[in-house]
Amino acid sequence: MPKRIFRRVMSATIASAGALALSVTGATAHAAEPLDYVALGDSYSAGSGVLPVDLSNLLCLRSTANYPHVLASRTGARLKDVTCGGAQTSHFTQAQYPGVPPQVDALSAGTDLVTLTIGGNDNSTFINAVTSCGTAGVLSGGKGSPCKDQYGSSFEDQIETNTYPALKAALSSVRAKAPGARVAALGYPWIMPAAADPSCFAKLPIAEGDVPYLRGIQARLNAAVRRAAQETGAVFVDFAQVSEGHDACAAAGTRWIEPLLFSSNLVPVHPNALGERRMAEHALGVLGLG
Repeated sequence: MPKRIFRRVMSATIASAGALALSVTGATAHAAEPLDYVALGDSYSAGSGVLPVDLSNLLCLRSTANYPHVLASRTGARLKDVTCGGAQTSHFTQAQYPGVPPQVDALSAGTDLVTLTIGGNDNSTFINAVTSCGTAGVLSGGKGSPCKDQYGSSFEDQIETNTYPALKAALSSVRAKAPGARVAALGYPWIMPAAADPSCFAKLPIAEGDVPYLRGIQARLNAAVRRAAQETGAVFVDFAQVSEGHDACAAAGTRWIEPLLFSSNLVPVHPNALGERRMAEHALGVLGLG
């Protein structure tokens, strides 16, 4: 081969190799770019009651061991955590407390990932159902279904009439602020077992006939979250199967949710540290991350 042609071939080969190297380097740098992750939601997202407490905002009773922090540590994501205990769907677009702005204010066009649990505090569903049924259970000595007899379908009616449309509006507000983000709406892990456990009454004083009643209310709420997620392009993270047997009546070290009485958490009827880790792990699996 003449020297002139040889030099041209070598120059072209070197240039091509250089371009390929730059392309690979650029792709690697892009792949290594951490996700911009924003965590929204209520006390189940905040990990309220789990130590250590995030001292940056004591009003929200947020834990630095909540599932958003676990998820971020497993993925290397840049986390902005604005979860807040007691949050309702309205607090996505309205300030919850002075100095606690609307949660969607944390979002931007550059947000890559959003997670949330929300809806349980709307209409005070969780607190009213648990306290009302707990009081009725104590008064009945654990027999019958006094809570169901008194309240009937009222809790589920409120979820369908009020909570579901509010969930859809809240998720739509997330999509409007972060149109390119992947949004994961997590369901709530089981609080009650599938059937009454007499040994649990001292920890969770719900009458035997009201155990399936309360579980049915939670199932209806999770179904509303699922429907709102599907209708707004979000991913629903379902805990119905994976949290079975890890309810508040399970033994310590097995349960993800703490009972009403003799709880190891600062906030009862909420996920413990194990529950927050398992919520993170299941969400990672559903999202294909980590």
